[in-house]
Amino acid sequence: MNHDRLNPSPDDAITDAAAHWCMRLHADDCTAVERETFARWLAADPRHTEEYQAMLEIWQTADLLPRTATIIEFNPPKAKVARPRNWRPMASAAAIALLALPLAGWVGWEQGWLPNHYQHFAASDRLQTVQLSDGSTVQLNLNTELTYLNYKDQRQVTLKRGEAFFEVAHDSTHPFIVRAGHGQTRVTGTKFNVWKYQDQVKVTLVEGSVLVSSNGNNGGYRLGPGMQATYHSGDFEPQLAQSDDYGNSLAWRSGKLILDNLSLEQALPVINRYLDAPLLLADASTGRIRISGIYNTREVERLVDNLPKVLPVYLTRSKDGSTVLNSISPPPGKG
Repeated sequence: MNHDRLNPSPDDAITDAAAHWCMRLHADDCTAVERETFARWLAADPRHTEEYQAMLEIWQTADLLPRTATIIEFNPPKAKVARPRNWRPMASAAAIALLALPLAGWVGWEQGWLPNHYQHFAASDRLQTVQLSDGSTVQLNLNTELTYLNYKDQRQVTLKRGEAFFEVAHDSTHPFIVRAGHGQTRVTGTKFNVWKYQDQVKVTLVEGSVLVSSNGNNGGYRLGPGMQATYHSGDFEPQLAQSDDYGNSLAWRSGKLILDNLSLEQALPVINRYLDAPLLLADASTGRIRISGIYNTREVERLVDNLPKVLPVYLTRSKDGSTVLNSISPPPGKG
């Protein structure tokens, strides 16, 4: 990593300040006065919040800061479009801060602790296709957010929410790892889809092979084309399936949601991915009702409103305001 910087820009100064605060607020001798100063600095410019959030994420990903630490509550602005972040100024700032630990930034790179490139992408109301610094391309579904870090010994993506289709540039000596929920998918070059909702993750392989592991199980299972792996938080190993119609899982790339004779229990996680508030089931019998159809991913709210027109269900509101699906009991048989 190049630590030299000539003619620093105002953005570089913000990055340096973010690195400084990232280090100071996690120091044991950080004072109340410093925390108040930090709060004022944070509120002075929206870029300060954005830069501090990015710096904090990098340090936590690199295990340089305690992940459970809470500094000052703040809500970073939500990105409306996918936008990469340039790692170069951050690398310099992180290296400067690391010297105070003391540990030179280049040692962190050589040891595989620190990345030399960082990118952050978020897509809200439209599909996005982005390119990673290694040449891989990623298509992001609606309401999807991920980060990419390039380390000396691996390429690492964290899918925070949503769904993404990866076309990974092949590099047999530099594996590509996607972390989602309580598991990961490891490849060197292939095409695959990762869907995440709450603590549930589904990996669908289109081309090549991937190694999927869950809950810290380092062994994992290797998928072939057309195979899917699903895991939840706490699963020791993923559940595998060979799917002849796995294309349904990729229909989102054309803006479609395909429900092919699914029970409502199976369909709700897929539907809820596109809703601001999750749709709930009143009971197990409602969950056994089956649904089919092709829908526009931008109009899932309309789908919910129309469910009583196509299924034997009606909608109610729970005490907390959530929408609840209730089955309509069939009339009693004539005896």
